[in-house]
Amino acid sequence: MKIVSYQHQGTSSYGFVIEDAATGLSVIDHTALGLAAPDVAALIAGGELPDLSGLSGGVPLDEVTLLPPVEAAKILCAGVNFTDHREEAGRSAGRPAHPTIFARYADSLVGHGTPMLRDPAIERFDYEGELAVVMGRPTYKVAASEAADHVFGYSCFDDGSARDWQFHSGQWIPGKNFYHSGAMGPWLVTADEVGDLADLVLTTRVSGEVRQQAKLADMTFSVAELIEYVSAFTPLAPGDVIAAGTPGGVGEFSDPQRLLVPGDVVEVEIDRVGLLRNDVVAG
Repeated sequence: MKIVSYQHQGTSSYGFVIEDAATGLSVIDHTALGLAAPDVAALIAGGELPDLSGLSGGVPLDEVTLLPPVEAAKILCAGVNFTDHREEAGRSAGRPAHPTIFARYADSLVGHGTPMLRDPAIERFDYEGELAVVMGRPTYKVAASEAADHVFGYSCFDDGSARDWQFHSGQWIPGKNFYHSGAMGPWLVTADEVGDLADLVLTTRVSGEVRQQAKLADMTFSVAELIEYVSAFTPLAPGDVIAAGTPGGVGEFSDPQRLLVPGDVVEVEIDRVGLLRNDVVAG
């Protein structure tokens, strides 16, 4: 099941993506299915999903403006969570004792198809393709062995980074939270449709050129381990997001550097999850 948050004709709502024989991909609004949950996070918390079999019609997907697919109260991101990214960043070899975790704010993200903003204050703007993990149950102090039962689904994530601001100090939050500097989408795919993550490939392209490509199995800390670590210090609610880290190939550590400029188009694609595409424009 694919769930989207969107705007259409001046109204914000959420719905479900279906394949319609006449219109292709279309959106069935939640109100047409009699769902009372006001947003996707509440839908997840309620624990009941509609039966979409046999449905047709709806609004063509390309006629709506997609938003980040879920209203996350907490967005927690894993840093340097692929070996090749650790190496290019000059980090010490080997697996660290603990993952690096930082926070993003909801207003730092846009949905699929909406431009990411390169603020005039940013000198070095970078892309980071990632898997976003969306929680499905209240999750606090959960062991890695039980973590899969707490995942609702997945999305694509671009952890757009203002590298100059990120490295002002040891705290990364300023460089990760410029308004509309990152993206998530195009939709939220339920975990049952995605299946085993290990063999899935994440690819990031900039204006058609592949810059990053790796299997999710290459993550230093698995999704289950990230959930265990994060939930050890903060409770996670249905709809909260963990972005699981980016592979090597970011612009900051390329030689020469290949950072984002207005006019670039960034695509983050993950097998069985989707393809997130955003233009880069001057803020």
